[in-house]
Formats: sequence, C-alpha cells, structure tokens
Amino acid sequence: MLRKTQDLNETQIEVFDLMVGFEEEEQMSRKKLASRRALRARRAIEKRQEDKELSANIDECWFDE
Repeated sequence: MLRKTQDLNETQIEVFDLMVGFEEEEQMSRKKLASRRALRARRAIEKRQEDKELSANIDECWFDE
C-alpha cells in the first residue's frame, strides 16, 4: 500500500482528493434532502391530525346546538 501511494504524482493525488470530496458532498446533499423530506412528511401528518381534530370539534359543537 505504501508503495502504491509513493507512485502517485501530485495530479493523481489532487484528483483523488477531489473525488473523495465530491463523494462526501454528495452524501451530505442526500442527507439534507432526506431530512427535508422527513420534515415535510412530519408537518403533513401533523396538519392532517389537526384538521381531523378541528373537524371533530366542529361536528361536536354543531350537534350540541
């Protein structure tokens, strides 16, 4: 392994570093996207629950009159 590292020139090392950096950036981007999707889903679920509660409360008040 050490011998292979010694054979790399500056350009090859730079290209390798760029590829690793790109992969890390891509992974971070995927995590952010997954986080945004989860947040949207959670908000949609909460809104749906609130709508159901509101509808139930309105129905309850409507039948009381």
